[in-house]
Amino acid sequence: MTDPVSRTILLLDIEKYSDRDDIEQAYLRRMLYDVADRTLERAGIDERLRLRADRGDSVMELIDANASVTALLRALLTEVPAQLHAVNRMASSSAQIRLRGVVATGYVAVDEHDGWVGSDLNHACRLLDAQLLRTALRERRDDFALCVSESVHTGIVRHGHAGIPAEDFHPVTVDSKNGPLRAWLHGPVPGAGDDHSEKGGTSVPGASSGERPAPRRDQPGAQAPGSQAPEARAARPSAPPAGAVFHFDGGAPTFGGSLVGGDQHGVSGGQVTGDVHLGGSGGESA
Repeated sequence: MTDPVSRTILLLDIEKYSDRDDIEQAYLRRMLYDVADRTLERAGIDERLRLRADRGDSVMELIDANASVTALLRALLTEVPAQLHAVNRMASSSAQIRLRGVVATGYVAVDEHDGWVGSDLNHACRLLDAQLLRTALRERRDDFALCVSESVHTGIVRHGHAGIPAEDFHPVTVDSKNGPLRAWLHGPVPGAGDDHSEKGGTSVPGASSGERPAPRRDQPGAQAPGSQAPEARAARPSAPPAGAVFHFDGGAPTFGGSLVGGDQHGVSGGQVTGDVHLGGSGGESA
């Protein structure tokens, strides 16, 4: 096995390749190779600076570390969409080609079977196969979805080079066998709306939002708009109804057999029945 060397890793994959018949798959492969070659040529990366591996529905390119990653990204963002549009506008629905792409950097070695070995390459392949990237392409009107690794974003994208708008890339985290992988997706994050969630996922049904939904009016315990719960009504003192108010200062007036002694104040709204004794005259309350 060769010593690992620093490479730029470019991966391109055809959407829904296995759904096509043999004739359509052969056509799509020709289109994929044509798009890859033209894009790399546009970026100024000739065949001497790259090594290609065929994966059927995808192509993998190991590019010399001295080649411009900035030029590669610029070509991917402009040349690939233009080529796909030109191809698809003349193709039947069964021959439409849509691509997912990943750009990463890392160390890769080549073994005695001409196989490529390296954890950075494995991570790039998992980004390419991530459900998030598949969903991003499926939800878009255009035909290309691009994701870049954290190292590519840190070294190139975030600096806002011409033709590579940094604000169009959004942080995402995808699950993999080795745990979460952080990357940057070009364009809208699926299911995140304007708030670009790093998970890029949709909200979980039934998850609490911090607010309690109002019950329907036909449900038990539902309140009409503006009404209060019974507890609130009980706690709130009621306004005294209209009526007469009597003040007794001295003497011992009586009402219907009841005795009122001492200085007492009657409050409207009360009701006195039976033999009720107030003040110091003794007796039991009814």
